[in-house]
Amino acid sequence: MKTTLIALAAVLGLAGMAAADPIEGRWRTAPDDNGNTGIINVVPCGSNFCGTLVEAFDGSGATMASENVGRQIIWDTAPRGGGEYRGRLYSPDRDSTYNSRLYLNGDTMSVCGRLLGIQRCGGDWTRVN
Repeated sequence: MKTTLIALAAVLGLAGMAAADPIEGRWRTAPDDNGNTGIINVVPCGSNFCGTLVEAFDGSGATMASENVGRQIIWDTAPRGGGEYRGRLYSPDRDSTYNSRLYLNGDTMSVCGRLLGIQRCGGDWTRVN
């Protein structure tokens, strides 16, 4: 009986890991206009995904204080297929909100925002977990 319960727990644990969406996790941003980067924690938010800035770093890679830590950076983000996600994105260095297109390729995510019909890509984020 004990062996059966352990096997069942292992199978359920693996099934839960397999169900995680590839965008979920912690991502290091590309350097912003000031050379700063951050760690964004992406999690399910209802039927979509959102990501919150959980840590900030200066251009030398040292941890820095930022009023944006704890702020949602991406939200209303939904998969479109083929590794593409669309939603909303806040850029702290520009204090602007964009319609976003995120393109996931393994442990790299290209981040693009669209404002007034013009798409601008802000570099690649890399998975850190």
